[in-house]
Amino acid sequence: MKTIKILIFNLTMLLMATLANAQSTGKYADVNGIKMYYEIHGSGNPLILLHGGGSTIQTSFGTILPALAKTHRVIAVELQAHGHTGDRNAPETFKQDADDVAELLRQLDIPNADILGFSNGGQTTLELAINHPEKVHKIVVASAFYKRDGAPDGFWDGFDKVSLNNMPKIYQDEYLKINHDQAKLLNMFNKDVQRMENFKGWTDEQIKSIKAPAFIVIGDQDVVKPEHAVEMHRLLPGSRLAILPGAHGEYLGEALFRNPNNHLSECFVEMVNQFLQSR
Repeated sequence: MKTIKILIFNLTMLLMATLANAQSTGKYADVNGIKMYYEIHGSGNPLILLHGGGSTIQTSFGTILPALAKTHRVIAVELQAHGHTGDRNAPETFKQDADDVAELLRQLDIPNADILGFSNGGQTTLELAINHPEKVHKIVVASAFYKRDGAPDGFWDGFDKVSLNNMPKIYQDEYLKINHDQAKLLNMFNKDVQRMENFKGWTDEQIKSIKAPAFIVIGDQDVVKPEHAVEMHRLLPGSRLAILPGAHGEYLGEALFRNPNNHLSECFVEMVNQFLQSR
């Protein structure tokens, strides 16, 4: 009986220590008028993770973050109005997000970093590489298009008619678990929709101006057309391209497609590691 009590006590202490460590991982920085939330995991060369629209660190990267932290100093960021990060009285833009990330890197005294951006985070990654090239070492652009016709036919139809009910419940639940505020959830949703309605993208010349080595990744059933990914690959000399099986973010274990029996995310992490470690 005494042995069982000791075992229970030890397990309880271990659980408390684990939770305390998880809670202490998250930090805030005053960045361009908002409190920006970020987490640091692992050690090594810095790797910035930028989540998708309507998402958080966990919904976009919960599957692969522990594996990436084995080989990198991962700085996972939540962008304006998302997750734990505050909002400003201004629309969301990819330019502003890129400016916020660049400022966070300055405050963390990181001269430059590798960037992995998924979906809208991929568009922020492109903006960083174009307008803050000194902050960028290598980029992984995952499931992101650089112009409107990079999306499949019909993608843009009905953006002016969508409502919060169209947002996947798993994203809503994750946001409310953090914020407990339906009004803030609706605010984030509306700003995300407005940003996509106003999306103009970048010119071929702007994409060609990117000097950072790039790895472009999409799924074969993604919101990015395969021919568009090839086009971006051709515009970026020396870039690498992978078209993997699955839907939007399925290859990295994104929350909508999280499946413990699907090991494709392990393959994706290995490809990312090989790309970032190559010279």
